[in-house]
Amino acid sequence: MAHQENTPRTKARTGAPAVDRNGAPDAREPAEPVAVPPADTAAFPPIADYAFLSDCEANCLVAPSGSVEWMCLPRPDSPSVFGSLLDRSAGHFRISPYGVTVPAARRYLPGSMILETTWQTGTGWVIVRDALVMGPWHNRTRRSRTYRRTPDDWDAEHVLLRTIRCVSGTVEMELTCEPAFDYHRSSARWTYVGDDYHQAAAQAMPAPHDRPRPSDLRTDADRGGPQHDSPTLTLTTDMRLGLEGRDARARTRLVEGDQLYAALSWSALPPPHTYDEAADAMWRTAEYWRQWINIGSFPDHPWREYLQRSALTLKGLTYAPTGALMAASTTSLPETPGGSRNWDYRYTWVRDSTFALWSLYTLGLNREADDYFAYIAEVSGSDDGSERPLQVMYGIGGERTLTEGTLDHLGGYEGARPVRIGNGAYDQAQHDMWGALLDSIYLHLRSRDQIPEFLWPLIVEQVGKAIDNWRKPDRGIWEVRGEPKHFTASKVMCWVALDRGARLARMHGESEYGAKWSKIADEIRGDILEHGLDERGVFTQYYGGTSLDASLLLVVLRRFLPPDDPRARATVLAIADELTVNGLVLRYRTESTDDGLDGEEGTFTICSFWLVAALVEIGEVARARRLCERLLSFASPLMLYSEELDPHTGRHLGNFPQAFTHLSLINAIVHLIRAERRVATGRFRPAHRG
Repeated sequence: MAHQENTPRTKARTGAPAVDRNGAPDAREPAEPVAVPPADTAAFPPIADYAFLSDCEANCLVAPSGSVEWMCLPRPDSPSVFGSLLDRSAGHFRISPYGVTVPAARRYLPGSMILETTWQTGTGWVIVRDALVMGPWHNRTRRSRTYRRTPDDWDAEHVLLRTIRCVSGTVEMELTCEPAFDYHRSSARWTYVGDDYHQAAAQAMPAPHDRPRPSDLRTDADRGGPQHDSPTLTLTTDMRLGLEGRDARARTRLVEGDQLYAALSWSALPPPHTYDEAADAMWRTAEYWRQWINIGSFPDHPWREYLQRSALTLKGLTYAPTGALMAASTTSLPETPGGSRNWDYRYTWVRDSTFALWSLYTLGLNREADDYFAYIAEVSGSDDGSERPLQVMYGIGGERTLTEGTLDHLGGYEGARPVRIGNGAYDQAQHDMWGALLDSIYLHLRSRDQIPEFLWPLIVEQVGKAIDNWRKPDRGIWEVRGEPKHFTASKVMCWVALDRGARLARMHGESEYGAKWSKIADEIRGDILEHGLDERGVFTQYYGGTSLDASLLLVVLRRFLPPDDPRARATVLAIADELTVNGLVLRYRTESTDDGLDGEEGTFTICSFWLVAALVEIGEVARARRLCERLLSFASPLMLYSEELDPHTGRHLGNFPQAFTHLSLINAIVHLIRAERRVATGRFRPAHRG
């Protein structure tokens, strides 16, 4: 996932010294000096150390220091109000013991999205809990301006709540809240609310003239309002606030048994005004998440916790008013440390849809799957009978234009620039999208008795688009910015569009369409088998090439060939043996793929989990388990994943948390658990066979 702009960049240097055949430094060639990052980059926590909180309408990232360092309001794709994730001066909201930055322990309360941080000081212990508050549905007298899905019993209360409890000794606590509205282009002005020191409101000051803003991307009031209108933030606490410039500050000494709270709110809903109200709101939020996770169906297995945390993360990345699933909660976290492979992932990709539906249905989370399918049907135009060209990606409110720009005043995470907002890939030609959509429709409908009439015209239209385009080159699943090519995986997904279309036609009683589309599917299959294989019988990245590509694991996972076909097996094993670094899978080798960018990238965790599922499919269950165990060992301390892993250090790279990674984790683990249970009973059968 990337953008379309092609800006020359400097090739990344590894800084690795030359060595002789025994691995010792080669005295004939001086070693290159190891690059030392600028001093200020040391202030950035590792990406994997952030905690993710969500109320399904907003989300935030919390650093181990107790600082909220990324939060965009009122929607997750709106401008940030706390952005120190991308520039240390771009706003934060911190609560922690004075002078202490490293906690004793952090965890999510089991089955919830409530973060608990335990702090130890030289004089005592304190526990801080953080949550984005959920409560009963609150639009009781008028309809919501943003909700387009069926309302639930629960709703976001638009409050970031933080409770503090001293459990031993004496601890001096400190609070600092420093908003930096509109991606740090507008400063904050604080004013007291009421007659005491317990509530204050922050509003955005006019943006300086020397910081031009990109054109407004979203202005439809029915889809969340003008996204560049900064909200008013109200900070309510039983601590005494002092207002110092753009900061709101508080400090107090707690003794054993003392309890405090701070609530940051951004709507007309009343925040908690006492600790008891805050504790009740925290309890309600925990109850919401535990009731939700109990709906799911999770195997009784040691990896159950990974599945549940992934499910909770996917729920948190869902924008409840529309059902959209964001690729990630962040923008511009680098795929290469200090590099330029930095993209905005706060949007929905159509290609995620099949993996999302498979994972959600598999775990029994049917309502979320149905809402996501409704969103996909809506943006594709099928819900109202209109015809709209299918796009690679959309805004979470259904926006079709996602113009890309850069925020040149931000320094970037550890100096990685540019910082991008928007994503120019939205209008690329990527021919896998029709297969992704048709596979999603088939997965959604195959357990139902009939196809709704409003969907049939969409099916006909999208199959027709695949027929019209399958012979043309495109930019492929990885959105490369080099010259378009005949990417083999794109052809496979065009076959998927025709194959699933034919199945759906037969379900709908349209036998003539079914026969016609099956014939074209056979034609596409023949073309791929003629032009997409090398002399070894291994599928190649593009017609006439020799490079491997991890997307060719879809040959097995999308049932293009049965898993016992020698060509399918050879492709999976070639990727496992030749497209890996320390056992982790690359998308492709950057030195042999014209992707329009310089520099290196990490291994794609999505692809490594795809390989687990593909190894299961071809019967290599023991090898799949070893790889899965290794991948699970790379999970963050809170069981979250970014997009990529550095194969040498295990460092997380790219946007965080990454929905596609968690979707592929669910797919891989469920494949493996089912396969091992079938092997144990002597009845193993690949999950996608037949």
